[in-house]
Amino acid sequence: MISIFIVFAIFILFYVNKMTYSLCIQKEIPDERQPKVFRTINVLITILLISSYVEILFT
Repeated sequence: MISIFIVFAIFILFYVNKMTYSLCIQKEIPDERQPKVFRTINVLITILLISSYVEILFT
Protein backbone atom coordinates (compact mmCIF):
# COMPACT_ATOMS: atom_id res chain seq x y z
CA MET A 1 0.00 0.00 0.00
CA ILE A 2 2.71 2.47 0.96
CA SER A 3 4.79 1.76 -2.15
CA ILE A 4 1.82 2.46 -4.42
CA PHE A 5 1.12 5.71 -2.60
CA ILE A 6 4.79 6.79 -2.83
CA VAL A 7 4.83 6.19 -6.60
CA PHE A 8 1.55 8.08 -6.90
CA ALA A 9 2.94 10.97 -4.78
CA ILE A 10 6.09 11.24 -6.89
CA PHE A 11 3.99 11.33 -10.06
CA ILE A 12 1.75 14.03 -8.57
CA LEU A 13 4.71 16.17 -7.44
CA PHE A 14 6.39 15.85 -10.84
CA TYR A 15 3.22 16.83 -12.70
CA VAL A 16 2.46 19.74 -10.37
CA ASN A 17 6.00 21.07 -10.83
CA LYS A 18 5.53 20.82 -14.59
CA MET A 19 2.29 22.81 -14.35
CA THR A 20 3.94 25.35 -12.01
CA TYR A 21 6.70 25.90 -14.55
CA SER A 22 4.07 26.48 -17.25
CA LEU A 23 2.32 28.97 -14.94
CA CYS A 24 5.57 30.86 -14.35
CA ILE A 25 6.21 31.09 -18.09
CA GLN A 26 2.63 32.09 -18.95
CA LYS A 27 2.34 34.75 -16.22
CA GLU A 28 5.91 35.95 -16.83
CA ILE A 29 6.90 35.61 -13.19
CA PRO A 30 10.41 37.02 -12.68
CA ASP A 31 13.26 34.56 -12.13
CA GLU A 32 13.84 35.94 -8.61
CA ARG A 33 10.31 34.96 -7.48
CA GLN A 34 10.12 31.55 -9.16
CA PRO A 35 11.90 29.59 -6.38
CA LYS A 36 9.44 31.01 -3.83
CA VAL A 37 6.49 30.01 -6.01
CA PHE A 38 7.85 26.48 -6.46
CA ARG A 39 8.63 26.11 -2.75
CA THR A 40 5.18 27.30 -1.69
CA ILE A 41 3.35 25.02 -4.10
CA ASN A 42 5.55 22.02 -3.26
CA VAL A 43 5.03 22.47 0.48
CA LEU A 44 1.26 22.76 0.05
CA ILE A 45 1.07 19.69 -2.21
CA THR A 46 3.26 17.71 0.20
CA ILE A 47 0.95 18.62 3.10
CA LEU A 48 -2.03 17.55 0.98
CA LEU A 49 -0.40 14.21 0.11
CA ILE A 50 0.57 13.49 3.72
CA SER A 51 -2.91 14.29 4.98
CA SER A 52 -4.39 12.07 2.25
CA TYR A 53 -2.11 9.20 3.27
CA VAL A 54 -3.02 9.60 6.94
CA GLU A 55 -6.72 9.64 6.05
CA ILE A 56 -6.37 6.46 3.97
CA LEU A 57 -4.28 4.82 6.69
CA PHE A 58 -6.82 5.41 9.47
CA THR A 59 -9.99 4.80 7.47
